[in-house]
Amino acid sequence: MSNNHPPPGQPPEDDPFFKKPQEPTPPSAGGPQEPRPPGGPPPPGGPYGPPPGGSGPYDGGGGQPPPGGPNAYGGAYGGADPLSGMPPLADFGRRFLARVIDVLIVFVPLFLISLAFGGWDVGTDDGDSWDDFTNQVNTGRQWIWSLVSLVAYVGYDTVMTAKGHGQTVGKRLMKIRVAMLNDGSVPDVSSSLMRAIVLWVPALVCCFCLWWLIIIATILADKPYKQGLHDKAGKTVVVSAPQ
Repeated sequence: MSNNHPPPGQPPEDDPFFKKPQEPTPPSAGGPQEPRPPGGPPPPGGPYGPPPGGSGPYDGGGGQPPPGGPNAYGGAYGGADPLSGMPPLADFGRRFLARVIDVLIVFVPLFLISLAFGGWDVGTDDGDSWDDFTNQVNTGRQWIWSLVSLVAYVGYDTVMTAKGHGQTVGKRLMKIRVAMLNDGSVPDVSSSLMRAIVLWVPALVCCFCLWWLIIIATILADKPYKQGLHDKAGKTVVVSAPQ
């Protein structure tokens, strides 16, 4: 029996008391992931991509599905998406036509109702029709009709957007819809109301033509989401919704 001992601090390689077994490294959930370099692009998914766990607005997690079902846009809302994970943005032409349709849907009934209460009396015997028109504008009756019109347009946009899967009648015909920018869900009543107020109150109260030009200019100039001022107020975006 040998009394030779190894020098302190230097255990022999074949000493079983100083060897530690190699523990396997547990694999991460979902397989190995490569580290993302600083400043690199974010992971796939985007604002409309389904988050882990199946709790997104379109995959049975409690939100409203898009018209046409969860796969209405193909795959992860695939195709030639302008932004990662987002359905194709609605082009300006379809948005404009949808707005014209919606304006007529509200205007025609209001105009017919106004005729039942006398309408506009623009014809006079003395030829001074402009003075008569101005007087009617300043009457209490005209202010009441302005308020009725305001409630009708704001109410129509709010209810149809919040309760109609983000689609008014015009948007449904043009196959587009309003969605929340952050996750693609259907706007709630508060977001829909804020969007409608910014869209209609300035136009109907003081500056109809000027305000519509401003709205159009902001939609055309905004990048990358093509948001008008009303979209920014409601934190929404208008996207394609194929049926």
